[in-house]
Amino acid sequence: MKFDFFVIMMIQPLFILYTSLVLAMGSCAQKQTPTQPEQQPTITETTPEAKPLKTGAEQTELYLKHLQGKRVGMVVNQTSIVGNTHLVDTLLSSGVKITTIFAPEHGFRGEADAGAYVKDARDTKTGLPIISLYGKNKKPLPEQLTNVDVLVFDIQDVGTRFYTYISTMHYIMEAAAEQNKEVLILDRPNPNGHYVDGPVMEPAHTSFVGLHPIPIVHGLTVGELANMINGEKWLEGKREAKTIVIPVANYTHQTAYTLPVKPSPNLPNQQAIILYPSLCLFEGTNVSVGRGTPAPFQVIGSPNYKLKDFSFTPVSTPGATDPPHKGVVCYGKDLTGPSTAQPFTLAYLIDFYKNSTQQDKFFNNFFEKLAGTSELRKQIITGKSEAEIRASWEPALSNYKTIRKKYLLYPDAE
Repeated sequence: MKFDFFVIMMIQPLFILYTSLVLAMGSCAQKQTPTQPEQQPTITETTPEAKPLKTGAEQTELYLKHLQGKRVGMVVNQTSIVGNTHLVDTLLSSGVKITTIFAPEHGFRGEADAGAYVKDARDTKTGLPIISLYGKNKKPLPEQLTNVDVLVFDIQDVGTRFYTYISTMHYIMEAAAEQNKEVLILDRPNPNGHYVDGPVMEPAHTSFVGLHPIPIVHGLTVGELANMINGEKWLEGKREAKTIVIPVANYTHQTAYTLPVKPSPNLPNQQAIILYPSLCLFEGTNVSVGRGTPAPFQVIGSPNYKLKDFSFTPVSTPGATDPPHKGVVCYGKDLTGPSTAQPFTLAYLIDFYKNSTQQDKFFNNFFEKLAGTSELRKQIITGKSEAEIRASWEPALSNYKTIRKKYLLYPDAE
């Protein structure tokens, strides 16, 4: 069955909502200089003369009329804000009939640990029911959509394949396609959206931390990725969801963007978000990424690291109640300085394996799901250089870049 695919685009300051447009397209004081990846596009800083960036959610004039008279399900978390107000409160005050809140990993308020089971609940402020999409089911059940006409997705992503909010979006789209519901996606900037890098996921390693054959750093906003999911027929049964995207105004893929709200408990600042594509691979090893410290995803360390220049000891903290190596001294690297934040690199991973006193226990079974390939572990164990490993990502990476161009909503690097 084929469904219409809708996209709202902005033309001049006055923007017209085309709800009948069909698109055919379709989650340490030691400093070192890591092996440099390929040259990445330059990020353009916003100047006072530039028009202000406006997220999709902030442009209520473009989508409020589409929600009037409909029963609305909200797929949101703590990042879903309009100014200083949560989107749920903004829409309720505008007379929108919200029936249900669907919560992703970390919950509606974004306070749950990574991977922690999220329970169904009720919002104490509005009284609305909250259905977890990181509990018994990650895809809305048919009975959970009986009182919903349109699903609104507004969650800030960070531009990596293994950050699970895009998997939640996939399942929202899939359920909507099956139940003949609409999906309204309020787009937001991608803080790592100025480049594309990493191995493309192989189908054998499909999981909730990787549902799509895309590289680790995919270079898309959630709206663009939704276009790709539909256009490449990645939903179950090759269905297409009836999707409307409200794009970000005055945004390009080179626009620097600092998130106003931390997207999850252990990505507390821009430094962590920039380092996240490189450091999340350590979640598939015996190396701590700093959960349970003041600098998660900004320090890395292990009790088994040979070099002792820097150390930290993870403890129980909000958002990391039982971190890896809790109460154990970890030796490693401090990456909190701005000069250490760079695009995706394997240098840290290769270094920690080479300097591990327990190489036979370095990797765990989660590593392939994060890497999206069986080859990366083997390449590191056999001593391949970063340059040699990068060469093996072709031609899949170049092919992805070609496909990506079809779904861009914003200007890209030349």
